Amino acid sequence: MVSIAKKRLSPEESRSVALEAARQILIEMGPQAVTLKAVASRIDRTHANLLHHFGSAAGLQKALAAYLAETVCDTIAARMTASPPGERDVREIVDLAFDAFDSGGAGALATWMAATGNDDALDPIVAAIHRLIDGMAPDAHEKRLMHEDTLALVLMAMGDAQLGGTMAEALGLPRDTARALATELITGRIAAFWAEQGGKSEG
Repeated sequence: MVSIAKKRLSPEESRSVALEAARQILIEMGPQAVTLKAVASRIDRTHANLLHHFGSAAGLQKALAAYLAETVCDTIAARMTASPPGERDVREIVDLAFDAFDSGGAGALATWMAATGNDDALDPIVAAIHRLIDGMAPDAHEKRLMHEDTLALVLMAMGDAQLGGTMAEALGLPRDTARALATELITGRIAAFWAEQGGKSEG
């Protein structure tokens, strides 16, 4: 248990602690276990306290989806900023996205939310990705490329999280085949785009 009973926290700190506890529950026990009661118990708070922050279990799950997406997008942005154009490791970015949906639980959470009637389950993830792209690609043509590549990457990452292991085994392929294919696809598209723009490299 992450006990914070004796420490006074600001509303923002309390919400952050609750979301981190929810993330741990998601990874350990799956999306069906992410409830207000479970999170309250994990951080030694009352159900009413969590209800105040999130409104409902669906609200908690949506906030968790946003938290997961913002965390991975912040990491990707930091990695991209640290590497100059032409030296960015596409496979590293692919791995971050795939890990977020697989071992990070985002794929299972989004699927669970959609299955239980939360039709806007992907909205927080999409919003975080939009902020990342808008901050990294001021040019409209480059932004379109990044939107298209992100669509392909998210769909591949979600599918791999759900079926990748089973499909790879059935087809006699290495487990990371989908990641390798995503890397190849995005690297090729980036190279082709910048060749059309006059040879600038962004891969």
